[in-house]
Amino acid sequence: MRFNNEQEFREWNQKRGNPDIPPPERKITKYHAILTECDGIKFQSKKEAKYYRELQARVHAGEIKYFLRQIPFRLQGGVKYVVDFMEVWTDGSIHYVDVKGCRTPMYKMKRKMVEAAYPVRILEA
Repeated sequence: MRFNNEQEFREWNQKRGNPDIPPPERKITKYHAILTECDGIKFQSKKEAKYYRELQARVHAGEIKYFLRQIPFRLQGGVKYVVDFMEVWTDGSIHYVDVKGCRTPMYKMKRKMVEAAYPVRILEA
């Protein structure tokens, strides 16, 4: 079998499960976030996984009653915005928190739309 370059050869060996050829490096995301797993849950970034662990500690300490992940908000035009965490505090207040490493213009626009359409305020961590 002929290969035009070294990359084709590596791909061919990788498909056949050859252990001598290392797997391809992970794909770098646009904002360099690293997919992280914690308690069997996959998070979009290390920062989000860290915040999740902090929330677990706050629940254990009694500051927060409970929290939920990935809360969707439906907006006009079929747009959906998902907030990372909803925290229910022991005093009865509810906080919506988005963990952001980079504030994109799309995020800013959708956040304003959610806050205009719903009686909520989205906090950033």
